[in-house]
Amino acid sequence: MNTPRHDIYAFIHKGLRAFMAHTLLHAGRVDAGDPADVAELREQCDALLDICASHLHHENEVIHTAIEARSPGASGRIADEHVEHQEAIARLRALLHLIPGDADAARQLYVELAAFVAHNYEHMAYEEGTHNAALWATHSDDEIRSLEHRIVSSHPPEKMQVALRWMLPHMNPAERAQMLGGMRAGAPREAFEGVLALVRPLLGGRDWRKLADALAL
Repeated sequence: MNTPRHDIYAFIHKGLRAFMAHTLLHAGRVDAGDPADVAELREQCDALLDICASHLHHENEVIHTAIEARSPGASGRIADEHVEHQEAIARLRALLHLIPGDADAARQLYVELAAFVAHNYEHMAYEEGTHNAALWATHSDDEIRSLEHRIVSSHPPEKMQVALRWMLPHMNPAERAQMLGGMRAGAPREAFEGVLALVRPLLGGRDWRKLADALAL
């Protein structure tokens, strides 16, 4: 049986899909006349748009650069879509400022966010297929992991916490143990324990027990 190649998109895309779905559901039920409800949605939506903007920036700067160096033109479609996503992010941020007390603006935010999420789901599926194929044809797994490390190490701690909050609960048990096992081996003890404290309340009892068993906690 062939050993699976390293998928640079796997974990972050699971987190993004979960964060997008959760935020879209929140936008659909927001009460535009309730300042606390609106403030909560704005905080969550801003965090989502921040991570989306950061994600496409890192893909452009690191992954697309690597693909283009060995397969010229292979990232062109996704690079064009990234421009569209930047424009959509700006529109969504503008709508967020209009929704307090305005039910029509809240509905428009929901509609445009739904379109953004739908397109991103298709976009991520294309990356996981076509872009992974381009990377696997021209790069070793160690080279791909090096690209991933460049991206991860560029995140400030507060941004990494947001990413981990959405990635870890939505991985399968083997993926979660793999990520946290690598973190325990390579990160300071305090950082690893901080991530455990972050993820434990987000996991059901069965998932936590599987993780504790895998890591011998």
